[in-house]
Amino acid sequence: MKVFLTFICCSFFVSTTIGQNKDGRQLAPDSTKKIQMVEAACGQCQFKKPGTGCDLAIRINGESYFVDGTGIDSHGDAHAKDGFCNSIRKAEVQGEIVNDRFKATYFKLISDNPGK
Repeated sequence: MKVFLTFICCSFFVSTTIGQNKDGRQLAPDSTKKIQMVEAACGQCQFKKPGTGCDLAIRINGESYFVDGTGIDSHGDAHAKDGFCNSIRKAEVQGEIVNDRFKATYFKLISDNPGK
């Protein structure tokens, strides 16, 4: 009986984590909310936002916002040739701006190479 209950508990844990990635963001967008196409890059390197280090930011309608809910290294090497510190990329996002920061609930980087 102990083994059975342990199995049930583990199965529940695994099934609840399958729908999320390691950052807790949704893998699929919320169909009830609007998906926005934005520019994404390093806030300091590409969007010239103040700060130290390298942090993910998006630009919406000419305004840039640092992103919470996903990180700059969650989408590949930020310092690679096509990384966020060296290029501005396109992304699909869902979330909201709170206290001048974008709180992402969904973030999908759009490939520059359609075949990838």
